[in-house]
Amino acid sequence: MEFKAILDSARDTGSTCVIPGGWAQGRATFGGLAAALLYQPIEAKLESATQGSIAETPLRSLTISFIAPAQAGELNTRAQVLRAGRSAVQIEAQASQGTQVVTAALASFGKPRESAIAVTPEPAPGFDAPEQCEALPYIEGLVPEFAQHFDYRLACGALPFTGSDETRVGGWIRFKTPAGPITTAHLLALIDAWPPAVLAQLDTLAAASSLTWTLEMTPAAHRAKANASAHSDDWWQYLAEVEQSEDGYAVIRARLWDNRGQLIALSRQTVTVFG
Repeated sequence: MEFKAILDSARDTGSTCVIPGGWAQGRATFGGLAAALLYQPIEAKLESATQGSIAETPLRSLTISFIAPAQAGELNTRAQVLRAGRSAVQIEAQASQGTQVVTAALASFGKPRESAIAVTPEPAPGFDAPEQCEALPYIEGLVPEFAQHFDYRLACGALPFTGSDETRVGGWIRFKTPAGPITTAHLLALIDAWPPAVLAQLDTLAAASSLTWTLEMTPAAHRAKANASAHSDDWWQYLAEVEQSEDGYAVIRARLWDNRGQLIALSRQTVTVFG
């Protein structure tokens, strides 16, 4: 099932949606899809809290905890507004299967305000064009199932399980099948689709999963969505680096830029490595 169809179904069905097959990441559903589905009731609550003017109160930060593996099948979601002030809105949400909460999130939205502070964002890596970079193949049974829905081009770093000393991985990414106009849900999937950078340092196969994830969206992301200047089938530049790893956990910092070199999102994850 295509990404856009999954999102459309989640919007149509409200608090109950279905995770289709074909999006597994080991024994769980791809975290980027789980986050995108949980974001749907958050955005619905935002629309209610802002009386429909959600574009005026864009997402600033989203923190997600992956509590238990989400499986293909029925997913129940709920969201509540913790506070809606004049400029900021805080919304909490949970997704559950049966009696188990599988994903939880806290989203913070804020209207723009005048400020004397402006820090130039981190420039794009300046990778070679996608056509000049190595395409990562989809190998059934070896590569996570969900990866078949994305097109990857490796521009720096090493492949997982190659025993490399490299702590960075990056390149280009896009949806293999056009998934409609770009939304926050699309960006959640794109920035989470690359394998954890820490896996390149292993020389044998091992599982890994995200424990927590914090994502910050930049004003460039909001402008791109508002002006329809970014599309789901565009190429996006991605770069991640391992900041620290010990005791079977790794902290990974990542960035996502659009094809014009604008910084779109900043990410930090705590990843559990089972090997």
